[in-house]
Amino acid sequence: MSEMLVADAGLPRHGGANRPVVDVAVGVLIRPEGDFLLTSRPAGKVYAGYWEFPGGKLERGESVAQALQRELQEELGITIGPATPWRVEMVDYPHALVRLNFCKVLSWTGELEMREAQSFEWQQLPVQVAPVLPGTVPVLQWLAAERGFEGATY
Repeated sequence: MSEMLVADAGLPRHGGANRPVVDVAVGVLIRPEGDFLLTSRPAGKVYAGYWEFPGGKLERGESVAQALQRELQEELGITIGPATPWRVEMVDYPHALVRLNFCKVLSWTGELEMREAQSFEWQQLPVQVAPVLPGTVPVLQWLAAERGFEGATY
């Protein structure tokens, strides 16, 4: 795991120094031609309108893979194939301390259905949507490194 990413460092942190860590399963859906799915955060949520990789919080007793399967079914209406654990990133947001468990997903069934009134875009590097959620930026950098786009900034 890399160093903790601090988002919006100038804002106060809710819950003080001993905040619990919120585990989140995140799917990096990649089509065969290499483009990847970004979704916008729905109205009413923290960082509404920001673009991110889809996913959500783990429920008690769930594995990352189980949570990702459930969240992508609930949010996007798809059933994913195997989710390959990829990277873990800690992000200190003003509202929560989050452990993002990123998984690559290369296969799924069903048509994308935005069930939370969010938007979606299939993207290539560099991404054409903005603003991008702070916890998403490292993933774009990892994808750029894998694809030979060293030095790209997001």
